[in-house]
Amino acid sequence: MNLCRFGFSALLCVLFAVLLAIATPSWGQTGPAAEPPPEKVDQLIKLLADPAVKEWLAKQVPAANPAGAAVPANTPPSAMEPSVVSSALDRIKHHVGRIGAALPGLPAQFERTSDILMVEFADRGVAGIAFIIAFFVAVGVALAYLVFRLTRPLRLWIIALPRNTPQGRLKKLGARALFVAIMVGAFMFGSAGTFLMFDWPPLLREIVLAYLTAAIVIWGGRMFARFVLLPPNLQIDHAREVRILNITDERAAHWYRWTVILITVFALVGATFTLLPTFGYQADDLLALAVPADLLVLALGLMAVWLRPRLKLEEGEQPGRVGYTAVSWLLTAYFVALLVIRSSGAFTLFWFAVAAVALPAAIVMMHRAVHYLLRPPEGDTEAKPIPAVTVAVIDRGIRMALIIFAVFLLARAWGLDMQSMESNDPTITMFLRGLLNAVVILLAADFGWSIIKVLIERKLGGAPEPGEQLMLDPQRARIRTLLPIIQNIAFAVILVLAILTILSSIGIQIGPLIAGAGVVGVAVGFGAQTVVKDVISGVFYLLDDAFRVGEYISSGKYMGTVESFSLRSIKLRHHRGPLFTIPFGELGAVQNQSRDWATDKFNITVGYDTDIDFARKLIKKIGLQLAEDPEFAPWVIEPIKMQGVQDFGDYGIVLRMKVTTKPGGAFGMKRKFYLLINKAFRENGIELPLPTVHVQHGESAEAAVAQTLLAAKKKEVGEAAAEKAAE
Repeated sequence: MNLCRFGFSALLCVLFAVLLAIATPSWGQTGPAAEPPPEKVDQLIKLLADPAVKEWLAKQVPAANPAGAAVPANTPPSAMEPSVVSSALDRIKHHVGRIGAALPGLPAQFERTSDILMVEFADRGVAGIAFIIAFFVAVGVALAYLVFRLTRPLRLWIIALPRNTPQGRLKKLGARALFVAIMVGAFMFGSAGTFLMFDWPPLLREIVLAYLTAAIVIWGGRMFARFVLLPPNLQIDHAREVRILNITDERAAHWYRWTVILITVFALVGATFTLLPTFGYQADDLLALAVPADLLVLALGLMAVWLRPRLKLEEGEQPGRVGYTAVSWLLTAYFVALLVIRSSGAFTLFWFAVAAVALPAAIVMMHRAVHYLLRPPEGDTEAKPIPAVTVAVIDRGIRMALIIFAVFLLARAWGLDMQSMESNDPTITMFLRGLLNAVVILLAADFGWSIIKVLIERKLGGAPEPGEQLMLDPQRARIRTLLPIIQNIAFAVILVLAILTILSSIGIQIGPLIAGAGVVGVAVGFGAQTVVKDVISGVFYLLDDAFRVGEYISSGKYMGTVESFSLRSIKLRHHRGPLFTIPFGELGAVQNQSRDWATDKFNITVGYDTDIDFARKLIKKIGLQLAEDPEFAPWVIEPIKMQGVQDFGDYGIVLRMKVTTKPGGAFGMKRKFYLLINKAFRENGIELPLPTVHVQHGESAEAAVAQTLLAAKKKEVGEAAAEKAAE
């Protein structure tokens, strides 16, 4: 929570300092002065073409080397160039010197500006210009108010949307964004649009348009702050529940007030600085004037930080490690450091320091905002929660957009051309360009992979329970078999493409790398023939649709349920628990016991005095009863029935049973059948014989042999009768 508070405070204050610097680039760079008139350029060219001037310039060249000694040929470039620290100090000294040199001339510039205004607008005066600006601002406000009244049905519809579901909160957010866009467009059309319908003197047009643009920025910033913070003065019921950020009304009111103040100062100062070159102010003058402007922004930012309300801990919430005062002092030190860096002219370091704090703060805030807006439904509602993978993709997409935006700003501030790959660029420039390109490419690859992963996981759905694996329909089992392989292939492709693109972006020729990778791949293929065999065998198994995830197969001494695949092996879970990992090349012939249907045959032994026809009817009745049972009906294709007499056993007649079900459906039904048939046989007087041993005493050997021959004869007669019954 403290990190969120720190990020919120830092981001809002740093954001406006950044916008202020971006809008007035002449503050943040020591750019060239205004372009000289063409006639002066022609005079300079003619002067340089004069032979006398050329001779004089040639005499001045040795002055650059007073000693008259040539630089040794073996002197390294680093010995001829100043060090990085020395160059930085020289730039800072030069920048501060420019500011100091421009300060004495500012009063004269102010007088010159006043004279120009008095001459150009003697009939109107400064008050007249202010009245024109105020008039068109009032027109914009009036048109915005009219649009506000006309959009009452839209506002009522927004209020009626549910706030206790993520879908309702997202609709509210989108509708509020549309309303904000309509209000900003109405003000823009009413103010600047109406002003541009008339013809105005050039200087008056520039001045009024600059401050009307500032008014549009202030109005838009105010509407955006309302959109994000929903301050209490809007009198919205349950505002905290529908805010983008989970903050109290007190904190929302504070940050709304200071956001509007900072935007107002930014817009007015920015408009003023855009007009100064029109009155003859040079780049050094703007650098000198930027110092008090920066001090003003710093003072307002520190006031916003130190006057913010303290966070009240809710019930059960623990206080953070960093307290209110510590956060305030950290932000104060950071903002002061930013001012010192900016005033010294170290603009590369300034932008890096801004991005180093503003970017993580923005990422933390957007992460909390996404999870707060898309939190699960509350109360009694039929709305479904947003899947966690979808929330993660949205969060990652916003994070990627923020980082890419920060990279773009850093490249613009540092003057980097992201498309240029000239060999004569300085080493630090090439390094920074390559680093920024690599960040963007990695983010794009990560986001693309996350989308592919989410789509595959959504298609796969939740993992089935072990007992439910055989219940998968063929299409779903096929999907669960192929999609993990596709996912692994997609990951490898994205990874390779990202690496090659990064190498290409930093100037490395990837053509030889691709050719070399092909040669290495062939060599590896010859050296790892077993692995190649496994991979190719797996491809053909999948193309033949030999097995799917959730099916029970056997191959040689291995058997079990297919759990997962890799590129070279399959995992089988034995019904007793062991997990076999078998390379595809060693799998061989596969017996799939989970396809289409399965027939199971089993035996029941009854006594020799049993009425076989009556027993057949009982078995058929119980088989039909089980086929209609809701527990087994989805599995049954043909109910349990008796095929006939299988054998005359030692203890009774062996009856042959048969049942056809979907794969895996006969096991539970057989258990239930045994219970029911035992009960039915007992109720109807059918004996289920028990193993017995008959011992006969006192007989001669000849009688025993005759007894054995008689038993064998009976067995042959029984087998013949069973075969006849089967026919």
